[in-house]
Amino acid sequence: MRVLGVDPGLTRCGVGVVEGLPGRQLTMLGVGVVRTPPGDDLGPRLLAVERGLEEWLDRYSPELVAVERVFAQHNVRTVMGTAQASAVAVLCATRRGIPVTLHTPSEVKAAVTGSGRADKAQVTAMVTRLLRLDAPPKPADAADALALAICHIWRGGTTNRLTAAIKAHTAGGNWHGTPAAEPAEQQSGAPRAAYGRVPGRPRNSTRP
Repeated sequence: MRVLGVDPGLTRCGVGVVEGLPGRQLTMLGVGVVRTPPGDDLGPRLLAVERGLEEWLDRYSPELVAVERVFAQHNVRTVMGTAQASAVAVLCATRRGIPVTLHTPSEVKAAVTGSGRADKAQVTAMVTRLLRLDAPPKPADAADALALAICHIWRGGTTNRLTAAIKAHTAGGNWHGTPAAEPAEQQSGAPRAAYGRVPGRPRNSTRP
């Protein structure tokens, strides 16, 4: 499974690509930041984010994209820029038919460090350790993007299997995706009694 993690931001949009499977060693394929000048107008900045993300999608061809879910903050201007960059990431992936999943910051922290209240330094340290990197990825936006990808591989894989199992069960199969067994009477080939008739009595017979 190859996942592109996106830590959305208008000035710095963190991106990181991780490959692996749940329970196995993960490999970092790339990490970086898409930057836009704070003094530029909004339109050109969003276009720059789009071009940057498209380059990453072209280069690494991820199977999935994980984006951090935006929450309201005290700084409205900051959260607006983050939400706009997040929308661009979702748009770029969806346009290519790549599934997108949003993960909350606490969900990512819990998946990577074991605590939903971990700070950025703890997240960066665990990302460095889990991916066996020689040095911590910088800036923090890049480390957060890798953490998003790790979170999705570990949690998304389990969720996808559970969803598939539920669909199979709902469709009439068991939890392993095989067709449900027919009733024993039907399997054995035993004839079923017609409604309103007593087995063994001729169809036109009358009661004494």
